Amino acid sequence: MKCNVMGVAFDNVTMAEAIAAAKNMLTEGVHYCVTPNSEIVYEAMRDEALREMINGADLVLPDGAGVVLGAKILGTPLKEKVAGVDFADHLLAVLAETGGKLFLLGSKPGIAEMAAAEMQRRHEGLQICGMKDGYFTDDAEAVEAVNEACADVLFVCLGAPKQERFMVAHKNDLNVHLMIGLGGSLDAFAGTVKRAPKWMIACNLEWFYRLLQQPSRLGRMMRLPKFLWATVKARGKG
Repeated sequence: MKCNVMGVAFDNVTMAEAIAAAKNMLTEGVHYCVTPNSEIVYEAMRDEALREMINGADLVLPDGAGVVLGAKILGTPLKEKVAGVDFADHLLAVLAETGGKLFLLGSKPGIAEMAAAEMQRRHEGLQICGMKDGYFTDDAEAVEAVNEACADVLFVCLGAPKQERFMVAHKNDLNVHLMIGLGGSLDAFAGTVKRAPKWMIACNLEWFYRLLQQPSRLGRMMRLPKFLWATVKARGKG
């Protein structure tokens, strides 16, 4: 079931349900999944093209407490937050068990290699068939690299909206079953960006921890209160 949050149609699923849906997508066809947080939803409110790319995805997951709070304010609550990096980690376990092959696309040079080492340390038997940093100038290079690697799953970590544009533009060119837009998740796996302690994540304070780590994100994070204020006004209008 879909839940409309300021024009973005989120799948109202738990983590377990999201993984079950992803497993079904691995059997046939080409699918793409997006993981918008409140910052991206705020941008999508003003960018029709971005909104259409998000809503065209086969799976739209609420990546962040802000989205969950916004949905609650609007009176259409989501079951839970499904953070992109956690969703990715759960899917790695599935791939390690089933023998599916993963390609990592994005981030700075060397980050994918560090992330791959950590992924394989945590998930014995995981097959990572290829990697490419996000500093390519021609999409055809990336498409060719992914197809030559015969990947089943592609983690697209180019940041929004670049990763959404890439997935939509090349859905018919890529021989993968599932593409997932995951922003800076490779940095999290690599350890170059630390995630918040578990108690802060449980208290929905991961955004605050990231701000403490990277004060330069303040400008971007101002979209969160703007997004929440927009939901309050929308609720007031009925």
